[in-house]
Amino acid sequence: HCSKRKREYLLISWPTEERTGQKANEATEVKLYGQIPPIEKMDASLSMLTNCEKLSLSTNCIEKIANLNGLKKLKILSLGRNNIKNLNGLETVGETLEELWISYNLIEKLKGVHAMKKLLVLYMANNLVKDWAEFSKLGDLPVLTDLVFVGNPLEEKHSSDGTWIDEATKRLPKLKKLDGNTVIKQEEDEEA
Repeated sequence: HCSKRKREYLLISWPTEERTGQKANEATEVKLYGQIPPIEKMDASLSMLTNCEKLSLSTNCIEKIANLNGLKKLKILSLGRNNIKNLNGLETVGETLEELWISYNLIEKLKGVHAMKKLLVLYMANNLVKDWAEFSKLGDLPVLTDLVFVGNPLEEKHSSDGTWIDEATKRLPKLKKLDGNTVIKQEEDEEA
């Protein structure tokens, strides 16, 4: 879906102040998904979104997460359906980000995930995570309670043999929801 036409600036499509009555630096929600031509880079113009709490950049051609350092209030970041290969670049929003929607990308490794100390929700279905060593890095997220991981090679392999839910929840015991389903904990029988 990535065309050869280039976008020079990310926020070129920001609605004019006259039309909306709102400046980019005042907006709490910014929607730039499915742009034509598609956005290819998260450029420095993002730093003007100082009040942004929810940023939607899904369904574009972004390959790299970058330039989030000015978004001091960002809570929800939507980057699904892009060409993102890793989670580098999220460190600067690690203290505020609560939800990351990053399904349908090309992520194999979860290096850098540990920086997101407030992350409650991670939707990363249909990526390329293959092994438990990478998956276990999600254990560094102290408050993660909702994870969607369906469509990753690791999940597909273990779902087909019936061990996915048990193995995933053993590694991430704080999860309340996995792949859209409530996690039911089997409490050990306490001895009286």
